[in-house]
Amino acid sequence: MKAALITGQRTMEFVEFPEPAATAGKAVVKVDSCGICGTDLHGFLSKDPYNPAICGHEFSGTVSAVASDVRHVKEGDRVVCGVSAACGRCPDCVAGRTSYCSYAFLNALGRDPLAPPHGAFAPAIAVDALRLIKTNPSLSTNQASIVEPATVAYHAVMRTLPRPDEVVLVQGCGPIGLLTLQVAQAAGAGRVVAIEPNELRRTKALEVGADEAITPEAARERFGSKGADLVFECAGVPPTIQVAVDLVRRGGRVNLVGLASGAATISPQSWLVKEVTFVASLAYNHHDFIETMNLMADGRIAVDPLHDKTVGLSDLPETIARLADDPSSAIKVLVDPAR
Repeated sequence: MKAALITGQRTMEFVEFPEPAATAGKAVVKVDSCGICGTDLHGFLSKDPYNPAICGHEFSGTVSAVASDVRHVKEGDRVVCGVSAACGRCPDCVAGRTSYCSYAFLNALGRDPLAPPHGAFAPAIAVDALRLIKTNPSLSTNQASIVEPATVAYHAVMRTLPRPDEVVLVQGCGPIGLLTLQVAQAAGAGRVVAIEPNELRRTKALEVGADEAITPEAARERFGSKGADLVFECAGVPPTIQVAVDLVRRGGRVNLVGLASGAATISPQSWLVKEVTFVASLAYNHHDFIETMNLMADGRIAVDPLHDKTVGLSDLPETIARLADDPSSAIKVLVDPAR
């Protein structure tokens, strides 16, 4: 079986692997669809090695085999892949910090003992069965493949819940930003303003529910002195981290959601003077997936407008190169390994 892997800077290759097997603790999933993540694009452009286990991690599929010790999923179940529930045994769990379970964290990083040798840019994959969550039956295959990034957004908003009287800014309208603004709306934010330099993405932000969508220049003019109550930084580039603090009011909150490569220059004085509360949000917890799928099923998170197109596995190297060079050319591209 061939799986597509990023093997070097700007290099994606098809690598031969044995057919995945349901060894102890694992389930084999026939991949129905897998999204291309911004993390994949970062890995494609980076000179650093990219962990093969997470090269294609936004996937949905159907269980085709399970190990004899697996009970919670069975052959034929539609599933999405996230992280396991808290193990209850690691030092963090024993200390009562189950949201920071070490085993689940290793799942998210693709470093757990059962981590696969490749991601879901492949016809099938064998993973730790505890990472699999049954797909909400109301969701289509394509929708299910966007559950993972939607859960990133859900987890972030739950970390800094907006109030009905608050103005919330979402900085950056890629997939995570567009999902975050919808979750913020669903969570009861008073007004959600999207900030995005690209006109097409501003239009998309309005389509999925933003009250306004403005340019970074307009944001600085409007919020540079008065400040918003809460800023979700979803752009994922180093300069926008300080910009997020510049746009928040004194005593306001900034939530770092986007993953920026490299170091960022900040102005500590502005952080101090504003007494800003700065929160970081990484990935998700197991239970976040159920809540996210419920919001998607009842329409409060709309993912269909984010799906630009689906490509076949053979088209993936060319597609990922094009997206890396022009990330604004699409919001979410899915890969169908059966094509």
